[in-house]
Amino acid sequence: MPTDRQAIRVALLGSERSLESLALVAGAVSFAAVGLIAIPVFDLGDAPISGPGSIGEYAAVASAVVALVVFVAGSFSVARREGDRLGVLGVLDVVALAIAHAVIALLTWTLLAAILERAFIDAPVFAIPLLVIAGSAGAVTAYVVFSSATHLDLLLLAIVLAVFLVEGMLASMLTASDPHWWAEHLSALGMTNDLSARTFNLTLIVAGFIVTTLARWATSTVTTPHPHGRRNVLVCLVLIGVLLAGVGIFPVDTHFWIHTASASGMAITFFVLVVALRRWVPGISRTFVVVGWAFMAVILLLVVYFVIGLYTLTAVELVAGILVFTWIILFIRNVAAVGLDAGRSGPAAAAAP
Repeated sequence: MPTDRQAIRVALLGSERSLESLALVAGAVSFAAVGLIAIPVFDLGDAPISGPGSIGEYAAVASAVVALVVFVAGSFSVARREGDRLGVLGVLDVVALAIAHAVIALLTWTLLAAILERAFIDAPVFAIPLLVIAGSAGAVTAYVVFSSATHLDLLLLAIVLAVFLVEGMLASMLTASDPHWWAEHLSALGMTNDLSARTFNLTLIVAGFIVTTLARWATSTVTTPHPHGRRNVLVCLVLIGVLLAGVGIFPVDTHFWIHTASASGMAITFFVLVVALRRWVPGISRTFVVVGWAFMAVILLLVVYFVIGLYTLTAVELVAGILVFTWIILFIRNVAAVGLDAGRSGPAAAAAP
């Protein structure tokens, strides 16, 4: 289980203080590297807060690179110390999660710089503060990402998925070349060849990989009397992840039928999972099952509204997507809670006379 995996990591890597020390070292090295590289980039001159050639742009790009390198290094370091040999799926998981952390870092620092630019209109950043700010952005990113890589569990992974999806989609919407993209459908964001479309498609592809990772981790803790219950849940969740990636791999303007089949397949798979979950996993919370049925009812109602012309397709896709991924995150949290309860009751049951 992921919780057991985290306990093993702490035991093999050392105490939590050792992990903190390693995270601080990663931050210090990143501070020095990002700060030193900023010297020739800005030639010890002033720079704007946000926009092209700004400290915000440099800090965002540098932090994305730092996040990519630190997450990969942290993940493979943990795997080596645990004695694990990462297979193809394990390597793909690490790559996808590293990209997700890098994109989160890129978008977070870009957004922060844009906000600060509005607070300090036309204010330049002088040379020395510029180096310190750039280095600090790299250091904070390295510390957070290293801690994430060495403490990754189901709940943290669910948070990474949520943040990555929200920031990736917002970035694509805000940079879309067509300001009225919403008048067509959500997939219109991925139809052009600009940065917005690449961001949209990459977000869906990487999110699909993360969903498959979540599926494998989450279902490893599922206990059920149904002979194929855990396998069925795993297949459905992995299929949702694969189809989500397919939506990004095959844009609607060049691969209409594959794109549409992938998007429709996600909804159908979600419905099957919600309807059959109580039978496949009888121990799942009844409240959670009711929430799933409520989400499904809302999605079907929105589809009816679209058919009769009350709602746009974009509104239906946005709400349906939010509900599906909210359900997946809630499922992860419910499964993690069941695992924690089982872990607590196990020792108590063993100690009972």
